[in-house]
Amino acid sequence: MYVRQHNITIFVAEMIHNDTIVALATPSGAGAIAVIRLSGIDAISTASSLFHSVSKKKLENQKTHTVHLGHIKDGDRVIDEVLATLFKNPNSYTGEDVVEISCHGSPFIQQEIIQLCLRSGCRMAQAGEFTLRAFINGKMDLSQAEAVADLIASDSAASHQLAIQQMRGGFSSEIKLLREELLHFASLIELELDFAEEDVEFANREDFQKLISRITQVLKRLIDSFATGNVLKNGIPVAIVGEPNVGKSTLLNALLNEERSIVSDIAGTTRDTIEDELSIGGIGFRFIDTAGIRETTDTIEGLGIKKTFEKMEAAQVVVYLFDASLLGSKNTHSTSQTSPNLVGDMSQILIEIEKVKNRFPQKQLIVIANKSDQLSTHEIKQLSASLNTLNGLHHLLISAKTGEGIEELKTRLLDFVNTGALRNNETIVTNTRHYDALLKALEEIQKVQSGIDSNLSGDLLAIDIRQALYYFGEITGEITNDDLLGNIFANFCIGK
Repeated sequence: MYVRQHNITIFVAEMIHNDTIVALATPSGAGAIAVIRLSGIDAISTASSLFHSVSKKKLENQKTHTVHLGHIKDGDRVIDEVLATLFKNPNSYTGEDVVEISCHGSPFIQQEIIQLCLRSGCRMAQAGEFTLRAFINGKMDLSQAEAVADLIASDSAASHQLAIQQMRGGFSSEIKLLREELLHFASLIELELDFAEEDVEFANREDFQKLISRITQVLKRLIDSFATGNVLKNGIPVAIVGEPNVGKSTLLNALLNEERSIVSDIAGTTRDTIEDELSIGGIGFRFIDTAGIRETTDTIEGLGIKKTFEKMEAAQVVVYLFDASLLGSKNTHSTSQTSPNLVGDMSQILIEIEKVKNRFPQKQLIVIANKSDQLSTHEIKQLSASLNTLNGLHHLLISAKTGEGIEELKTRLLDFVNTGALRNNETIVTNTRHYDALLKALEEIQKVQSGIDSNLSGDLLAIDIRQALYYFGEITGEITNDDLLGNIFANFCIGK
């Protein structure tokens, strides 16, 4: 059935409203312990019928937020010795009666207890149903509920901090405040329509103008923050590119400190992209080892090179690698052991770097001279002088084989990330759905601004204000529907 409360429309099936659900709340598989969660109107009575306390006390008679030692029994058969934790409504995660059974982590024991609960009248929880019930029961708004999934999926300090901030209501509080202020003025304008014949003005136009200007600034700031938030949440893609056999795979292995990519003296070894992630300074980076760029008649290698350019297009940072050892005295015909013509030898490399720079002008580009361990001190100085001619491009000398310069490279990569907002605990948008709603809200607010400038009548202004309020409400769940909820909670894991 549909339930309407305070302008909230939510589809709530009778089975969700009345059923008691059960699910494994910890990862499946063997472990030291497992937690089985029950929530619903019969959660405590169901658990009590299966749980036999060592103190002989009935579970339903105990205080909320208490833990009890006992046994789960199927008739006279003991399944396991467990701890039962009691949470009585409304002081629980879901806002309903909740019991969490901590048992030993045997998959057999887990299934035995869950089957007992099912036979006692529970049903299996759907993906995200515990959090859905928390939202329905007013324990959190929709943006906070989405942050629960982000928190579970966080794999770096930055993504964890963003999820925690959103789950604690930082983002939704800002949106709610704007919505309340706009709703206040909308009510005054609607009231004016009731007294249209008297030509009464309840909404002070000057104050209203100030509010619209402030809302516009806040929306633009939140929208702009998405570029930062998206990469902090999902990791910053870094494409490692260059000609074959310059050490791209060795560099990837050095960054990850493991043999992730095959290394060979044979040119064209990497024919497909290899990706892996690494956290640097709490920020996630996704490194992509690509096929070497060169002219080739090999069909498979050609497909790999095509994919290299696709990955460069998708990357935020491009690391262009070249083999500096080919420029050294050991690999030139120069008769001088102290002054080989490195500047001349660099000319073709500089041309290739310019090609990459011109093809991807918006990308952060780092030029790296690899195998510096094979150069003399004088050659390194000459090479550095040549790289300094790259019009301010970031450049670095490293040896992926020995690890020299790897830490400096990590520091350079961190410099590309704008972590100021994160350090200052500012609101950062990370959710695509929120970003889309903010864009639509800004569009409506700009229509309101245009209407004010054109002295539009209150009834026309009210239309655009209502639309802006709608998009604000979509973010926090004050306005929603079952399709939206289904899409959001389908991405949750079972048991959460």
